[in-house]
Amino acid sequence: MSSNRPLWAPWRIEFIRGEKEEECFLCDNEQKNSASKEEALIIYRGKTCFVIINRYPYNSGHMMVSPYRHIGDIEKLSIEERHELMDLSVDCKKVLQAVMNPDAFNMGFNLGNAAGAGIADHLHMHIVPRWNGDTNFMPVLADTRCVPEALEETAEILRKTWRQTSPPL
Repeated sequence: MSSNRPLWAPWRIEFIRGEKEEECFLCDNEQKNSASKEEALIIYRGKTCFVIINRYPYNSGHMMVSPYRHIGDIEKLSIEERHELMDLSVDCKKVLQAVMNPDAFNMGFNLGNAAGAGIADHLHMHIVPRWNGDTNFMPVLADTRCVPEALEETAEILRKTWRQTSPPL
């Protein structure tokens, strides 16, 4: 069965049109050295990469894996960064499966502005849990997304499960 139905995400316009921060919120110096508003959304810190909840999620539990280094070209990742980024992406899937029991996942990169990257110069892998029927009338007709839990609470549950299910790299 072929489906050419569009994926509507009208809430993303808030991010697209919104005022952008001067500094990259994914950068190591922002994440490690301050109690930034993003700090509460960090799930795990590895050696070269970290996991964070997306502040503008496509779905509940939408996580991102990013290198600490401010780098936008996948070809310029070190071997160590590539390996850890992929290992952490697999761990994200395992944790989301354990916590949220989704039916499927979308996982990938948006490389460059034309590809939809909101932050084109700091690479990050999206891990989005999906459920059958999760695109309903709310975002399409009401321009409203239903996120049933505060992001910080979701992050805490994911962190707890991460510690229980994911061996350290």
